[in-house]
Amino acid sequence: MCELFGISAAEPVSPAEYLKEFFSHSVRHPHGWGMMYEKQGRTIVKEPLRACDSALQASLTEHLCPQKHLLAHIRLATVGAVRQENCHPYSGTDISGREWTLIHNGTIYSGKLNFQYFRKQSGDTDSERLFLALMDAVNEGVCRGKVSARARFETVNEFIIAHAPRNKLNLMIYDGEFLYVHKNLKNTLSYKKLKNGYIFSTHPLDEGEWIPFPTAQVVAYRDGAEIYRGEQHRGIYVPTLEYIAAADAMNI
Repeated sequence: MCELFGISAAEPVSPAEYLKEFFSHSVRHPHGWGMMYEKQGRTIVKEPLRACDSALQASLTEHLCPQKHLLAHIRLATVGAVRQENCHPYSGTDISGREWTLIHNGTIYSGKLNFQYFRKQSGDTDSERLFLALMDAVNEGVCRGKVSARARFETVNEFIIAHAPRNKLNLMIYDGEFLYVHKNLKNTLSYKKLKNGYIFSTHPLDEGEWIPFPTAQVVAYRDGAEIYRGEQHRGIYVPTLEYIAAADAMNI
C-alpha cells in the first residue's frame, strides 16, 4: 500500500512536474519517502516523514536536473515502524560489484522464502527482507556464471515468479543497466510512453495517455527501450476481504 514512480529513457527527462504530483499523494501515504537519481553516480535520499512536509523533497524536486533513470517511493506502512531504515529505495552491491536498487508496493504475506533475513536486515520491513533475498539470488547467479544481460534478466524473472504467489509484489528494480518492472495486482501500475522512453507510476500523474502495465509479467527496459519480457506467470495477487476493507478505510 505504497506508490511507485520510475523513469527509463534514452535522453534525460525533466521529472519535476511528475514528481510534484506524485509526492502530493503522500497526504495518503505519510510514512516516508525516497528517491534514487543520477548525479555523478547513483544517489539515494529518503526520510521517514510525509513527502509533502519535507523541505528536502521540495528543494530536490524543484532543482533536480533531467534524468534518464529515476525511482521514487512514498510509503504507507503495513509492515515495519516509521523510521529511516524502513524507507525505500533499498540498495546494495552484488559480489560482481554491480549496484542494485529496489522499490516495492505491496505486502509479503507468505514469507517462507525470506524469513531468514529477520536478523540480517537494518530495519523491520518485509520489503527489505525481499531485497536481501534478491541479492542472494543475484549472487548465486553470479557464482554460477550468470552475469550476461540475459542471464541477469532470467535471475530476476525467476526470483519474482518464485515470490509472487500469495504476495502483493509490485516492484521496480534498477541494476545500473536495466529497469525491471512488475505488478501482480490489477489496476495498480500504469506507464506513459514518451518519445525516447517510459514513465511508470502507480497512478496516472497528468492528463496524458497512461496505459495499464501488464499483470504478472516481468519486463526489462534499457535506456527507454523494452529489451526482455518474461512469460505471464500465475502469481496474480487476489485481494482478501481484509485487504479490500483496509484499502477502503485508507481511501486508496
